[in-house]
Amino acid sequence: MAFRTDLALEAYELSGKQELTIEEEIINEFSLKKIYVSKTAAAATGKKEGSYWTFEAPQLRTQNEEWVEKAAKALSSVIRQFLIELDVKEDTPILIAGLGNWQITPDALGPEVCRKVFVTNHLFEVEPGAVEGGFRRTTALAPGVMGLTGMETASTLKGVINEYKPGAVIVIDALAARSASRLHTTVQLSSAGINPGAGVGNNRQEINSHLFGVPVIAIGIPTVVDAASITKDTLGYFEKTIKMKSSQDNRPSSLLMTKRSLEELNQNEAEPHEKNAYMGLIGGLSEEEQQELFKEILSPIGQNLIVTPKETDLYIKQASDMLAAALDQALHYPE
Repeated sequence: MAFRTDLALEAYELSGKQELTIEEEIINEFSLKKIYVSKTAAAATGKKEGSYWTFEAPQLRTQNEEWVEKAAKALSSVIRQFLIELDVKEDTPILIAGLGNWQITPDALGPEVCRKVFVTNHLFEVEPGAVEGGFRRTTALAPGVMGLTGMETASTLKGVINEYKPGAVIVIDALAARSASRLHTTVQLSSAGINPGAGVGNNRQEINSHLFGVPVIAIGIPTVVDAASITKDTLGYFEKTIKMKSSQDNRPSSLLMTKRSLEELNQNEAEPHEKNAYMGLIGGLSEEEQQELFKEILSPIGQNLIVTPKETDLYIKQASDMLAAALDQALHYPE
């Protein structure tokens, strides 16, 4: 099975930073990186043409509720910016679609957000006088997956859109990453639509603005990574650890028992000749070549497993709380 990344930021890094351009800004205490994929870049990177914004919040891995609240507030402003860029007006009715299988924890992000997000469409229909100014019509649906419903998710959503006629659709889904460090720390917003299940080789009908006839905003958080990627990451951390130790001490073994942060490791990138010395033939390969090699080794024997953190139930709860709060703050403007 060929494993790919759902994150345009990782595609940007793998492209050698030649095919794509990136804009960076700080939103409160978090990083926002904006990438636009042109038709030419789409062919080179494998990503669909469109805008991809990456909101980075490594603080979320601490599972600190204060950081969840801060991230939700910052992300809400990013979502508002993105809606403005797609010309979605403040009073435009919105359908929130939570993709994924609620029976599988790392795939339950979308359904969990739908369960927690504030919906108002029924209030406008049944009791419009009770709706205060500044709230917009919102509906939410978790359509399930084909294995549970026997229907394509895109077809289910298209029927709902034809009935309720929202002006835009926000699709929430769990993503796959090429690096374990991005799990539950990265939020991607995209105007290019989404292929449910594509990150783990289970392609379903694409969900995009061409299919629905209205803007589609895909919001996702990576929750899984494959074994080949973890192996590649581990070798990279090994090289950086030895590099870090070699610059501090003549006994490389002593640092192996020292606690190090990811930031510290990333500041100690080994030079090509050092990688060759540390890792031999594998050290001379690029990261992409290493990952392809590990996939070739692991896939035929069924060992290129799709992996999620052991704390994934806590992370999914945290991520769904954050996304639901961010959407509520971004979509409604109570007076």
